[in-house]
Amino acid sequence: MKKNFISLIIILASTLTACDDWLTAPQPGVTMTEDFYSSGDAAIQNITACYVPLQWEYSSTYCCEWFIGDVVSDDALKGGQSTNDMSDVYDMENWKTATNNTLLHDFYKAQYQGIARCNMTLENIPNMDLDSVMTQNVKNRLIGEAKFLRAYYYFRLVRVFGGVPKVDHVIGSDAEWQQARASVAEIYAFILSDLEDAQKYLWKKSEYADEDMGRATKGAAQAMLMKANLYFAGDGNAKYRNGADAAQYYQAAKAWGDSIIASGEYSLCPNYADNFTLAGENGPESVFEIQYVEDPTSDYGEGFGFTRGTFAVILTRSRSSMLGGGWGFNKPTQNLYDEYETGDTRRDVTILNPNDTLIENPAQEIYLGSRYISRKYALYNDDLSYYTLTHATRGPINNKQIRYADVLLMYAEACEALGNESEAKAKLNEVRQRQSVNLPEYPGYTLKINGEEISNPTLRQAIRHERRMELAMEGHRWFDLCRWGVAEETMNAYRATESQEAQDQMATFIAGKHELFPIPDEEIELNPLLEQNPGY
Repeated sequence: MKKNFISLIIILASTLTACDDWLTAPQPGVTMTEDFYSSGDAAIQNITACYVPLQWEYSSTYCCEWFIGDVVSDDALKGGQSTNDMSDVYDMENWKTATNNTLLHDFYKAQYQGIARCNMTLENIPNMDLDSVMTQNVKNRLIGEAKFLRAYYYFRLVRVFGGVPKVDHVIGSDAEWQQARASVAEIYAFILSDLEDAQKYLWKKSEYADEDMGRATKGAAQAMLMKANLYFAGDGNAKYRNGADAAQYYQAAKAWGDSIIASGEYSLCPNYADNFTLAGENGPESVFEIQYVEDPTSDYGEGFGFTRGTFAVILTRSRSSMLGGGWGFNKPTQNLYDEYETGDTRRDVTILNPNDTLIENPAQEIYLGSRYISRKYALYNDDLSYYTLTHATRGPINNKQIRYADVLLMYAEACEALGNESEAKAKLNEVRQRQSVNLPEYPGYTLKINGEEISNPTLRQAIRHERRMELAMEGHRWFDLCRWGVAEETMNAYRATESQEAQDQMATFIAGKHELFPIPDEEIELNPLLEQNPGY
């Protein structure tokens, strides 16, 4: 009996072992990670997927980054049909943001989706064998693209939320899910490290085939090294530098700018407006653009990843059918309109000032006193008629994240901070004397800031004014104010210039709180190790 029992145990053990082998056999139709990373073509597809979350502008709500960069600043009012339209943005621009803000949560999730894809790539592509498609040169480029993109996603996060969890590998278990916030200094160090690696591996813009335009380049990585160093050097980040001298970061920004300028890969478009046309995409001034295409696919009710078109066109076009028939968001302020110098042709490329005959419904079109319309992403044909969208809400125009004009102004800013005024003036004037702009050289002109005329502006004032005019309505302004450490004084001065209707909506700006937005409360519920930003 005992013998038979032992025999049964052996039989059962053998059977269970056999069953275990069967249970762990690969499931038909499922591709294992190691099977996917088996060819150069697959690796390139994986890298392409790492770019996709940059395109995402809609999940639970619309979450375009310019809702933060423009509308929260003195450049734009929310717009839309009424103050209730896109209430998340209304709260953000008026210092009433709650921790359950849907736009901020969608934006936060999109960046971490991008980071996760980059981490997957960086754990697998370095170990892949070379083949006819993936030469060593291509392999290096793919690694560079992934590092650039991971740094880019983290840069977008740190500007909005401050320190965030630093995840530099694939999360493989529930035990790793909960991560504490890294400090702002740690995130910037990580960004700079990734970008420094990326620029070693990435190709120059001129080395890419036409069909690969839009991929990260050596120049894009160097421009981001300029930008990240400038941001961390700014007075607004002094408390995070742990005593480190800002000069070292300004010096690094200048050095990377020297590399870009010396490369000869970029130049200013003679006609400023060409930067915002379909024909001008990925042109001589383009350093990095988020790529969009004509896409008739609807993502209503679906969210992230269901369209490759941009919402920026329909969101920013006028609500009047004669002016494109859009939704009327991101309305330029009177304050921005008034700061343009007399004869600055960039104003009318950036802002449309419609007359009464073009406004069909003033109650819906004129928002808290502003009748202005943002033009840069409204998408015109060559004859200035409105481009007809294939899908009612999708546009094909790229989002210009870094232009060469931005590089020149960052270079001027770094030089001014280091006391190299001659180089700062030269690059400032290069932007001002673009063929289609052709404004007087610095010094020698008067600025008007917050209604006050400044006849002898300092070089720093002139550079900051130029950034506002050159890059207006491109999502930069709010982040510039915060890194310069002037958000409170600028927004208070701006408030005094606004319509009484707009002033009545604004809460008090609180320094030390409102420069950052709250970590989404759903993320804190999932991860109690996250600490909320001060004041929220």
